[in-house]
Parts: sequence; C-alpha cells; structure tokens
Amino acid sequence: MTSHPAAAPGGFPGGFLFGSATSAYQIEGAAATDGRTPSIWDTFAHTPGRVLGGDTGDVAVDHYHRWRDDLDLMAGLGLHTYRFSVSWSRVQPHGTGPADQRGLDFYRALVDGLLERGITPWITLYHWDLPQELEDAGGWPERDTAERFAAYAELVADALGDRVEHWTTLNEPWCSAFLGYASGVHAPGRTDPAAALRAAHHLNLGHGLAVQALRRALPEGTKVGVSLNPAVPRARTDREADRAARDRVMALANGVFEGPMLHGAYPQVLLDTTAGITDWSFVRDGDLDTAHRPLDALGVNYYSPLLVSAADGPGDVERRDGHGAGAHTPWPGADDIAFHRPEGLPLTQMGWPVDPSGLSDLLLRLSREAPGLPLYITENGMAADDKPADDGTVDDPERVAYLHGHLSAVLRAMERGADVRGYFLWSLLDNFEWAYGYSKRFGAVYVDFDTLRRTPKSSAAWYAELARTRTLPPAP
Repeated sequence: MTSHPAAAPGGFPGGFLFGSATSAYQIEGAAATDGRTPSIWDTFAHTPGRVLGGDTGDVAVDHYHRWRDDLDLMAGLGLHTYRFSVSWSRVQPHGTGPADQRGLDFYRALVDGLLERGITPWITLYHWDLPQELEDAGGWPERDTAERFAAYAELVADALGDRVEHWTTLNEPWCSAFLGYASGVHAPGRTDPAAALRAAHHLNLGHGLAVQALRRALPEGTKVGVSLNPAVPRARTDREADRAARDRVMALANGVFEGPMLHGAYPQVLLDTTAGITDWSFVRDGDLDTAHRPLDALGVNYYSPLLVSAADGPGDVERRDGHGAGAHTPWPGADDIAFHRPEGLPLTQMGWPVDPSGLSDLLLRLSREAPGLPLYITENGMAADDKPADDGTVDDPERVAYLHGHLSAVLRAMERGADVRGYFLWSLLDNFEWAYGYSKRFGAVYVDFDTLRRTPKSSAAWYAELARTRTLPPAP
C-alpha cells in the first residue's frame, strides 16, 4: 500500500497515465507482408469452424499500413501512453534465428511516431500469437518454447530498448495455456488438460527467462512487468463446499501464475486440484526461482468477476467462463465446480456481468499480496452493439457508463491505499475479437470493417476529457 499525491474529488493524481491498448494480430493485418510467417492464430482462424463467420486477421483493421493515421487518432484523444504487442512471427519469422529487419523497422517507425506525438510506448512481447513453426515443434507444452521466447525478447530489446521504457513479457498467460490447450476455443485449439498445465509452467519459465534477457539487454531504469488477468471468484453461498470451490478456482486462475511469478511457488491447492491430471514432474530444480524475477510493474486485466459453487450434478453447471457444460472446460481438475451467472447485473455484448466492485477487490488483494509492486490496469472495457447514426456519429453511452463505474472503482481502491499508476482502455479500435471474429466491438473508435474508416465514438471524447483533466467527467 502507498499514499498518492492529492487529487480533487473524482480525480486522479498527477502522473497517473491514461492510455489505450491493442494487440498485433487483432489490428495489424498484412499477414503475409514483409516476411511475416503464420502464427497459431493465422492457422486457427483459417481452420473452418474455429472463428465465427470464418473471419480471419489477414487484413484486420490494416494498422500495418494505417499506423500513422491511428497515431494521429491517439494524439487527438490526448492519450498519455499506448500499449501494443509485437508480432513474434513478423520480427522472427521462424521463431528462431535472426530477426527480419523489415519487421523490426515497422515497430521502430511506430515507436518513433509515438514519441514524436508525445505518447509513451508500452510494449507487450507476447499476446497469444506463437509462430506456427514453434507450435509444430510442440508449442508451449514444450520447454524449448520458453527458451525461444527469451531469445526473441532479447532481439526486440536490442532493437527498441534505446527508446522504449516500459516492457511487458506476457499478456494473459492463463488464456494462452487454458483456452489454447485445454478448452481449445483459442489457438492452437488443443483440448488436453495435461498439456495446458505444462504450457502454464513453461509460460512461467519463459516469463522469467525473458525478464532476465530484458535486464541484460535494456538500459538501467527500464521498467519490466507482466500482464495477468486475475479472476475474482466469489462463492455463491457461504457453504463450506462453495468456499472450497472458490479457493480452487482462485488457485487455477490466479495461483498458477501469481504463485511462481510473485512468490516463487505453486500453491498447494493447485497441485492437489490437478493431481489426477499431472504429477508436475516437468518442473525442474531452479524453474520457480527463474520465474520469480523482481518486477517493476504488474499489469491487471479485468472485465468481470466469477460466481462459483460446488456442483451437485452436471445440470448445475451453468457457465464455464463463457462455455457450456458440454464444451471442453478451461479448468483442469474442476469438473465438480459450477459457474453461475449473477442475477440483477447488466451484461455486456459478450454476456459478461458488469460489476466494478470486482476491480476494487482485485486491486486491493494484489496490493496486500504484492506490496511495493506498482499496479497498472492494462485492459478494461466492454463490447457493445455500436452502430453509426444517420449522420455518421457513433454514440455509446453504455460504454461511457461502464468506464465511469470502473474508473470510480479504481479511485476507491487508490483511496484505500492501492498503488495504481495507470489505466489502459481496451481497446483503441474495433478489431478482430479472436474466436468471435468481427462480431464484437470493444473500441473507443468505430471501424467500418468494409471501408476501414475510423470514427471516434462518444466514449472516445469522454475518455479524452478524462486524459486531459485526470478528473472523471459525468456519466450519461
């Protein structure tokens, strides 16, 4: 916990960063341009039945060619910072070997363009797009992938470390491991719980190895962190069985990464929950020390809490992170846990309950469990059914209300001592929303997916006012 400079009621302290975030596969397009090779998301999206409507990221919103205009949009909104990810297969097409300078030149120009506009660049090295050649060699369930990731991190750091001060190793490794290798709803689309747990460990190891590589390559004082998507599980009742279910979900969702990265150990409840799936013999001596590297920042991605209970039978299972009881679960060893939709809360277009209190609870928990580690909300936002009016404007009051509620929750946590130093709106642009294709819109800027024309929504104007004044404008 820490104290903050004084701020006006409803206001954030000076120096608090307001930015927006994107990821490479969701916006760049140019899938086969300048030497880029397929990632697992290219392969997944081109596999019939994997992505809604058969959509792919081949063009996405063509940021690769339109980045100057997009940076002008950011400057017009007064963003302090911009978080983007690097496409591994664009800068190191085979996942090994030398960098392709054409790929690095794209990111050099992007970074220079941000700096010219007074916007702080914030790099994420991995946002789910593993080079397909590495998946063909076994992917994240194989230890070698962690070592390849560290080598890639050093290549990017050598190219951009002289002008980028903020670095993130992984974005939401839980999704990479459990949606990619357990439930199969994300790339690479595998449904093997044991492989998912091996992937989780090697993501932890890759993170630690990458932190070491970055520390070697980057100038002293550069900030290195990771972005996690910690769950906020809540027991449906006060029954002992429901509280035990909550604790097991906490271990599967949070302890699996927070344990090694922040504390140097996996929680015992995680090992017990997954004992019927793996004996964790792939964890070698020294791995957890490697994963447990000192960090300068912890990125927190939050959208909605979870409501859980012990399952009395298959019919009691209402929801598993958006997937029904008949789907492969992303929760290894948790078939006897039920997930429920809370009553009385509004829902986003994704079907996720809107509950800002979960963000306050999360920030306060992390402040207690990782004291002294600055927190940044690296993703928060909502999908809405945004449509242009006859005059071409796009009004999205639901998103403004969502942002007002969640940023108020951040202020409440800060008032209670949470050391939160920045907020990144997800997302800058409507884009390719993974397995949902182009059917879900998270952007503050509307994109016509036929013409690729950009139109800032009313939420963009609201957010620009917030960035300018660091004081919450009124909600609609």
